[in-house]
Amino acid sequence: MKEDSKLHESFLNLTVFLFNIVMIGLAKELPEQGKETSLHRLLGALLSATLAAEKKLDIIKTEYNIPIESKLREDVDTMCNLSQGIWETAEAAGKADMILAMRKAGYSYEEIARISGMTKEQIRQIEEDSMVNI
Repeated sequence: MKEDSKLHESFLNLTVFLFNIVMIGLAKELPEQGKETSLHRLLGALLSATLAAEKKLDIIKTEYNIPIESKLREDVDTMCNLSQGIWETAEAAGKADMILAMRKAGYSYEEIARISGMTKEQIRQIEEDSMVNI
């Protein structure tokens, strides 16, 4: 019986080190203000790639009565810059994937340049960077 309680105690001590993961789905559009959508609206505002920092701060201050101090303002600005960087990186990766797919499909540099608005040199650079031999 004592060994069972020691085993149980050891197991409980191990569970302290387990992480909890929570996944929350956020819509592209900010939900309307309401009791049921309060958390989603706050997180959506903070993590939005389209809302300006001032709009985010306004929502935090007026809807959630959170005082806006200089540290919070700096943190929101940092988050806005990070989300913009993530967006730009994803956009560039998507464009590069499309360029590579067009080259594999037999499109010429001239055709891709005309369609994409990129120069032939930029297209060649995408190919070089991807190390795809077409």
